[in-house]
Amino acid sequence: MADIEALELEALWDEFHNAVNMTSQELAAWLRTSSAGEDTEVPPEDAGDEQGRGVLAILRKRQMDLTDADISLMYEVVDTVRTEREAGPRASMPEPDWRYRLMTLGHDPLRSAS
Repeated sequence: MADIEALELEALWDEFHNAVNMTSQELAAWLRTSSAGEDTEVPPEDAGDEQGRGVLAILRKRQMDLTDADISLMYEVVDTVRTEREAGPRASMPEPDWRYRLMTLGHDPLRSAS
């Protein structure tokens, strides 16, 4: 695992799980739904974008099993959710698109903010 101190990892773990307010089951279902086309459905393991699949994988892990790539993605997700929440929906990304983008990272902005 990366050269990250235990206290820093614990803080990141908590921040990540506060930012990601969907369960692994909810996120998996969302990724499958958002990837489904009119005539085809993507296999569950390929559903969603790479970041969404990474978040899902992290949700299914124990803290002690995190890789360097997981830790990097956790920082990205926390920063993205924070930035997007502060910016909110806007003309370049109206509310449904904004919400759906956050949901691919496991954050549903319609739920109570943490």
